[in-house]
Amino acid sequence: MEVKGFKAYRFNSDVAGNTGKCIAPPYDVINSVQQKKLYEQSQYNIIRVILGKKEPTDNDKNNQYTRAAEHLKEWLNKNVLKQDDKETIYAYVQEFEIAGKKNKRSGFTALAKLAQFGSGVKPHEKTLDGPKTDRLKLTQATAAQFEQIFMLYDDSQLIADKIIENAESKKSLIEFVDDDGVAHKLFPIDSPQDKEAIVKMMAQKEGLIADGHHRYETALNYYNLTKNPAAQWLMITFVNMYNEGLVVLPTHRLVGNLENYDTNELIKKLQANFKVTQFEYKEGKQKAQSLMQKRLDKAFEQGENAFGIYDGKSFYFVVLKNKDALKTLDISEASKSLDVVVLHKLILERLLGITDAHLAGEANIEYIKDIGEAVDEAIAKVDSGEKQTLFFMNPTKVEQVKAVAAANEKMPQKSTFFYPKIFSGLTINKL
Repeated sequence: MEVKGFKAYRFNSDVAGNTGKCIAPPYDVINSVQQKKLYEQSQYNIIRVILGKKEPTDNDKNNQYTRAAEHLKEWLNKNVLKQDDKETIYAYVQEFEIAGKKNKRSGFTALAKLAQFGSGVKPHEKTLDGPKTDRLKLTQATAAQFEQIFMLYDDSQLIADKIIENAESKKSLIEFVDDDGVAHKLFPIDSPQDKEAIVKMMAQKEGLIADGHHRYETALNYYNLTKNPAAQWLMITFVNMYNEGLVVLPTHRLVGNLENYDTNELIKKLQANFKVTQFEYKEGKQKAQSLMQKRLDKAFEQGENAFGIYDGKSFYFVVLKNKDALKTLDISEASKSLDVVVLHKLILERLLGITDAHLAGEANIEYIKDIGEAVDEAIAKVDSGEKQTLFFMNPTKVEQVKAVAAANEKMPQKSTFFYPKIFSGLTINKL
């Protein structure tokens, strides 16, 4: 991949105040409650640009996209956003804790020359038209990039990782802790030698999109429409697959709005290809859930395709016992190894009738990221009858992501949840 440093626009603390209050998670993980909170956090929070509020009076000339452009123009005029003087590659370090274990993930933010999929860049997930249309409208209105593509690369020599480690000894450009307790730090990599070492190393590498598939495709569409030379370069945060802080968490599936759904019928049908173990509430709901989760953890360690199911009455542990059930799928062995493929093809599609068309319509599936209280809230939706059942997933392994991409195939949407998210507004690239 061809990469280079750039003069980013960043929030200017002299005008904006606490710049940590101006940053936000990526647009696609922000709900209405978080949106409101970010609006109130600072009058300059990037939420006003990446996910502006919709108004009843919106029309073609006045809407969330035109307002985003107005905010950007105002912030530039008021020096709320200030451009760096030097061409810089930015070291981005995130420190976080999972299950009591402290982790540190580090990467670098640079501009990368756009490439068609298969020509230096590989996707791993399917995309939907709706989000791509939305992001294209924002880019057309603002002619700027506010959010990162999160991209993986493979370097066992840890060339950039060592440079980033040295950069951490410098004064940070920004430091803040988000609501999940994740510390975000940005450092400059501006020496010609260090920048050249990263550029040279990346020239031999292929990128694998971890997060931001819709935004990458949008960048390609925008460049094809405008032929703006600056738009041929995209702001990306790169993380080495060998980085010790690279963590993937599960994304569970919450199912609803199915006609004539019956768990007992589902369990009977599952037994043709799966071994099913039921955990009832005889010794308490939490214990039943814990027993199911222990089985799920063990299956992950042993490389088995397994799921948990909760229907409001019992927890079930389901493990694939008949691998021949996958033979009819016209996909690679790499894809057949994925839990999400087994779930989507053998259970959601064959047994529940949730096809790719239903998934595109987003009518039956809600994706639950395994962080904070999200799982408890999903269980509560099943308990209340708002949803019908919850499928618990194990995380997808990085090696599996790499293998599927190498086979030129794509996983179902939301197959991976790389944690933590790359935040928006840390650096901005004007086109």
